[in-house]
Amino acid sequence: MYTPKPEHKFTFGLWTVGNIGRDPFGGPTRESKTPAELVYLLGEVGAYGVNFHDNDLIPIDATLTEADAIKKDFRKALDDTGVVVPMATTNLFGDPIFKDGAFTSNDSKVRAYAIQKTMNSIDLGVEFGASNYVFWGGREGTETDSSKSTVDAIKWNREAMNFLCEYVLDKGYDLKFALEAKPNEPRADIFNPTTGHMLAFIETLDHPEMVGVNPEVAHEHMAGLNFIHSVAQAWEAGKLFHIDLNDQYPGRYDQDLRFGSRDIKAAFYLVKFLEDVGYEGMRHFDAHAYRTEDYEGVKDFARGCMRTYLMLKDKAAQFNADAEIQALLEETTADDGSMDQYFGKYSAAKAQALKAQAFDRTAISSRGLQYERLDQLTIDLLLGTR
Repeated sequence: MYTPKPEHKFTFGLWTVGNIGRDPFGGPTRESKTPAELVYLLGEVGAYGVNFHDNDLIPIDATLTEADAIKKDFRKALDDTGVVVPMATTNLFGDPIFKDGAFTSNDSKVRAYAIQKTMNSIDLGVEFGASNYVFWGGREGTETDSSKSTVDAIKWNREAMNFLCEYVLDKGYDLKFALEAKPNEPRADIFNPTTGHMLAFIETLDHPEMVGVNPEVAHEHMAGLNFIHSVAQAWEAGKLFHIDLNDQYPGRYDQDLRFGSRDIKAAFYLVKFLEDVGYEGMRHFDAHAYRTEDYEGVKDFARGCMRTYLMLKDKAAQFNADAEIQALLEETTADDGSMDQYFGKYSAAKAQALKAQAFDRTAISSRGLQYERLDQLTIDLLLGTR
């Protein structure tokens, strides 16, 4: 029942299952695997797709001969396993050249190189079938606001995005961009730190129709925000192009925990939302196994992400079919239609009529909404007692 299938569209990045267990306080605990080996691993656990940064696949200093050999092995692994490449992205944060940002660097040579690198990376992603292209500006920020003009940084970022949109149109690629927000880390403060900031920024671009968002659970939780609200806002705006699933304790560094392993209730509401609205995009797990694990543990991690999603999908269906829960929801949202005349498009007559309407505030506010009961029924369902 909880075995992943292609229609579930579960994907992982090469950087997720390929994480070798290094952290700021200790070296690797797992050996490196080639991109092709990681594709075979994902095929073994039942994943639908694999995503990559340009340099996850091809090292930044690889020769053309080396790059061709890597791509040949990667292509063979994809063909052998049936794993596909739905999304790609560019590493604009790892190399020392990006120490002060990429698109927002004060150095015009760095900004130009970042655009060049991204064009090449877009070509690579499209070569392997990517239809979504994610931008995470890990170095697009500051440690001290003495260092740069935020207004200039915003303009440089917009200029880069407009240029790259035009590049995609000129090349005739069937590709959409998705912007990923994060409040901090590795910079002290990152520009456009939340999904809401990204949505506002998108509307200032020359081709906003090409650009959406890629919200990540951990990034919004780092800022202490309710992730489902960010996802709902993106969905309602028609901008939920991609999504990163993992888990996170608020106020911590970016932990990238296995999906659902920390806040199962928040994960439930997220899965329920995606399934209820009919989200048809990838379910991408941007997380990694504990540093304690070997590669069998990495497989356990990947299987766990997918299994938890499917269990919560099943719980969402139970929630929607539960007679008592649905009766409470129906009662809470019951509407006799008496206020319909005041909603919708404004008119002077409607405004005047509404101003004349009498409301019994005491009677309205005295009604208990039974949210405590509703929440406990949700807990009962998640814990398997319903």
